[in-house]
Amino acid sequence: MNRPPRRRDTRRLLLAAGVAAAAWLAPAGCQRQESAIPEQLSDTAFWSLVNGLSEEGGYFHSDNFVSNELAFQYVLPELAEATGNDVYVGVGPDQNFTYLVALRPRIAFIVDIRRQNLLQHLMYKALIELSSDRADFLGRLFSRSRLAPAPDDQSADALFSWLATLPRDTVLFERNLGMIGRHLKEKGMALDAFDMASLEYVYSSFYHAGPALTYSSNVARGFGGRGMPTYRTLMTATDQDGVNRGYLGSEENFGILKDMQARNLIVPVVGDFAGPKALREVGNWVRQQNATIRTFYVSNVEQYLFQQGDAWRRFYDNVSDMPMHRDARFVRSVSNRGYRRQHPFARSASTTSDVEEVLGMFRSGRLQSYADIVDLSR
Repeated sequence: MNRPPRRRDTRRLLLAAGVAAAAWLAPAGCQRQESAIPEQLSDTAFWSLVNGLSEEGGYFHSDNFVSNELAFQYVLPELAEATGNDVYVGVGPDQNFTYLVALRPRIAFIVDIRRQNLLQHLMYKALIELSSDRADFLGRLFSRSRLAPAPDDQSADALFSWLATLPRDTVLFERNLGMIGRHLKEKGMALDAFDMASLEYVYSSFYHAGPALTYSSNVARGFGGRGMPTYRTLMTATDQDGVNRGYLGSEENFGILKDMQARNLIVPVVGDFAGPKALREVGNWVRQQNATIRTFYVSNVEQYLFQQGDAWRRFYDNVSDMPMHRDARFVRSVSNRGYRRQHPFARSASTTSDVEEVLGMFRSGRLQSYADIVDLSR
């Protein structure tokens, strides 16, 4: 396939086409100012952001309890080279945690069209904050009775082998569910009856399916997901060099995640990427802190947006209004069509592209289809 010009040629081409890059890139002066992002958000400030940035929830065809992107760690060696005190924006469930542990942003916003995803992140927040280590977290997440001590071997694979020996505990499930609700309420995040019912649905899915939970598992329809990676498979996956960079890959990684959660720096938001509010309000908040967004994990959302009329145009208009770092990257999942260094058994490839390059093509009218996005993915 024809590849787009390399990044260093992009501004020259855009200027030749009469496109003013300054309209959609954060000014250089903004990046030199000291960021005002706080080291910690109060519970009140956190809940205010969750509610204030969110839109009305929308529909997605799957519960999406876990990712279906087996190669999601493959982009981390490249992205980790550009870590900095910037902002992360992502979508979907807990695969974001692995990116956060590796990239160490100042704050993260997880924007998803489903309110259920927000509630799942609040469930994770409570369980992570209440857990002392990875074994404790896994026991709570799956409501398994701790009848045997955790293994001395602290690899993720050993932890899941240990977990498989522990029985499900209905009493523990009910106790944990109540504990999650109380913990959130104590932090000022009281949920109404509808939200609690949705949170119970999510938590019960983890209870019933266990570590075999997949992207397409569903309490009502049964726990299918043939060919989909399980939670255990995702948590024991590695990058192309065999390194498990996941948030359950080591106690150190889990500690980084636990610290971010305790400081209220992982903010779930209900929002449509093509909607009128959520992304723009996230951008406004970041701009007010003299900060920029360096990583935007979009999964394969763009694919769906190109199937919905001009939704893709509204999305890139929204991103154009956000303060992006000059080296900002999209991280996306595309069909695995022979990309180098990708997982041989994965259905999709995890790739990146330069935000500046994508928005430049959009502004100049050269971006017209999802195929153009795939061409920009490396």
